[in-house]
Amino acid sequence: MKKIGLITSGGDAPGMNAVIRAIVKRSLKEGVVPFGIVQGFQGMIENKGAELSSHDVSDIIYRGGTILRTARSAQFKTEEGINLAADFLIEQAVEGLIVIGGDGTFKGAQELSILSKIPVVGVPATIDNDINETDYTIGFDTALNTIIEAVDKIRDTANSHHRVFFVEVMGRDTGVLALHGAIACGASSVLVPEEKTDINKLVNRIKASKENESTIIIVAEGDDAGNSLAIMKSVEPLLPGYEIRHTVLGHIQRGGAPSAKDRIIGTRMGDMAIEILLNRASNSMIGYTYDTFNVSPLSQAVSKNSLPNLEMLRLVENLGN
Repeated sequence: MKKIGLITSGGDAPGMNAVIRAIVKRSLKEGVVPFGIVQGFQGMIENKGAELSSHDVSDIIYRGGTILRTARSAQFKTEEGINLAADFLIEQAVEGLIVIGGDGTFKGAQELSILSKIPVVGVPATIDNDINETDYTIGFDTALNTIIEAVDKIRDTANSHHRVFFVEVMGRDTGVLALHGAIACGASSVLVPEEKTDINKLVNRIKASKENESTIIIVAEGDDAGNSLAIMKSVEPLLPGYEIRHTVLGHIQRGGAPSAKDRIIGTRMGDMAIEILLNRASNSMIGYTYDTFNVSPLSQAVSKNSLPNLEMLRLVENLGN
C-alpha cells in the first residue's frame, strides 16, 4: 500500500489528534504516504486533502478537537455525494482509508468502501461511548473528567445555598456518559434514555435527600422526560420551598486537552489501524474490551448501538441519598 487516507468525521472528541499523529508517524515509518482529508466526508466531496508530514503532527497530541476538522454532510447521504467522494479517493490514488469517528461515520465509510473498493478501518472516537464491539471510545474519559470537574464546582454553590441542581450532560440518545458521571460525582439520581423517568419517584428521592447539603441529579440529554429545564419545571410544583436550579454543560464536554487515557489509547489505535491496512484486512474496526485491543468487522460495529450497564443505575439509586 503506497497511500492511505484519513479523516475525522461527526462530532469531535478529545484524543482524535493523538490518533492522527500515530497514523502519520507510523505511515511514514512504513514508507506509506498519509493523506489527510479536511472536514470529513464533506471534504472528500469538495476535494479537500493534502499529504501530511511528520512536522504537521509533531505538536498536536495535547490538543483537543481535530487538526483535520470535521463536518456533518447531508450531501454524503445521497448517491451523488458518495460517488463524488469515491471519485476523489480514486483520483488521489488512495489505497486504504482510516475513519475516526462514531457509528454514523462508520456507516458512511462502509457504503463508501463498497462503492470504491477501498478497504476501510474504523477508529472509534466519540464522547458518547456508544459503539458496538468496544467497551471504550476515544474522548469518553476526557468528557467524563470534564463533567466531574464541572459538577464538583456546581456542588460548591449548591452546598452554599442548600439547593437542588439538575445537571444536563451530553450523550445523544444513550445514558453511558450520564451514568458514569453520576457515580463519579456522587449524584443523588441519574435520568437516562434507557429507563423511563418517573417524576413522582424522582420527587420522592429528592425529598429523601433533603438533609443533604445539596442534591445533584444528572440528566442525560436524550432522557424521555425532556431536557433538564423541562424536568425541573415538572418537579418544582411538587417541591414547594425547595430551591431548584438547572445547568446544561453542553459542548465544554467535547473540548479541552485529552486525558492520558485518551492519548494512550488513541495512539495505540492509530498505530494498529496502519498495521491492519498493511496486512490487507478490510472493513474492520478497532475495539478496546476488557483492557485488550481487538478487531471486529465494521458491519458488526454498526449493527446496533452499545447499551449501558443498567446495574450502574441501581448503584446510583442505592448510594445516591
